[in-house]
Amino acid sequence: MAALRKTARSLQLGSCGLRTALAASTVHSTQHHRGLATAVQAPPVTQNNHGSKGPTAMVFLNMGGPSTVDEVGDFLSRLFADADLIPLGRLQNYIGPLISRRRTPKIQKQYAAIGGGSPIRKWSEYQCAEMCKILDQISPETAPHKPYVAFRYANPLTEQMYQQLFEDGFGNGHGGRAVAFTQYPQYSCSTTGSSLNELWKWRQRLEGKRNSVSREAASLTTGVQDGSIAWSVIDRWPAHPGLVEAFAENIEAKLAEYPEERRKDVVLLYSAHSLPMSVVNRGDTYPAEVAATVYAVNQRLGFKNRYRLCWQSQVGPQPWLGPQTQSSVEEYIAKGQKDLILIPIAFTSDHIETLFELDEEVIGESGHADTVKRAESLNGSPTFIKALASLAHSHLQSGTACSTQMGLRCPGCKSERCLESKKFFAAQEPRVSAS
Repeated sequence: MAALRKTARSLQLGSCGLRTALAASTVHSTQHHRGLATAVQAPPVTQNNHGSKGPTAMVFLNMGGPSTVDEVGDFLSRLFADADLIPLGRLQNYIGPLISRRRTPKIQKQYAAIGGGSPIRKWSEYQCAEMCKILDQISPETAPHKPYVAFRYANPLTEQMYQQLFEDGFGNGHGGRAVAFTQYPQYSCSTTGSSLNELWKWRQRLEGKRNSVSREAASLTTGVQDGSIAWSVIDRWPAHPGLVEAFAENIEAKLAEYPEERRKDVVLLYSAHSLPMSVVNRGDTYPAEVAATVYAVNQRLGFKNRYRLCWQSQVGPQPWLGPQTQSSVEEYIAKGQKDLILIPIAFTSDHIETLFELDEEVIGESGHADTVKRAESLNGSPTFIKALASLAHSHLQSGTACSTQMGLRCPGCKSERCLESKKFFAAQEPRVSAS
């Protein structure tokens, strides 16, 4: 999510957007492809001469970020227009554009400071393409697996990804299977929920009412095919063993940078994007799922170091989930605890929250950049990419459309769009299980 800094008693917001690390020199040349949505240019898909259940489109969902400084304005406009992420009430369509225009110059400077744009697209395309290579080996019956990326606020947008699916032979009368794979390990209505709502919206617009049947009707016509895409969703995975291992490896590597005699006294500060308390009190599962990840990682590490969970990127004057990451660092230093490792626990790659907010603001302004460090983000970690493939393989083998948890709305949810989106994906199960 966007790293937005609190401005007292105003709607002015701080640094926005997700940022990802610049790809290493080992990143394959396929990363540089800049088509609408695919990570690798592929010939049109046909629905035969492949695995018995293939081909399969693997679609990574994420918020995205501007790839260049010039794209910042459009990115912010889309972001502040999303009431799932930043609820501004009845004046959303007026206040959102006003805020985005005011914030654009400042945010452009921040993106310039991290290399001229967000590399999240490069990392997302790389991770998805590498995962698909592994899937082709371990799940030949659903091969070939085609990599796609759908961002919520930056190119490639969800509608662009959907059009690319059509061009590649999926849907639009040709049928086919697609998996929407959220790259937010911990579910929130404001992140994964927003991306799925957007996917549902464009599916309805571009494929009409195809297969919009109730569970009961679908159960009577198992395997019904009308030429639309059969969708399933990987909607949360906060304690997946591979994810936990990837985080633990990066933490151990950073701990090794401290002298051995100080290592056991280093405090681990897990940092996740915060949420407004209005969203938390509505019943959003995100805080609990982030805590589950933190506990699982510390369990893997043997609980050798003390730790805390803190929250970053608060927006505006309303109450947000705390404690704040920056104030936590400042207060620990004031108490004499200067050996600290920040761990971005809710992100799957580098982005503006890590490269600018954590590195430049939290660590850079701490006065102790030699002892306050940040664990590397997951980025191109082979362990992480194998975890993605393992998770996707299990999902494809399960024949389920989504998790059981996804079907339960928050106690305070009033969104009809959320209700209809959840109903749609749940109703896909007969098609998915039969494919």
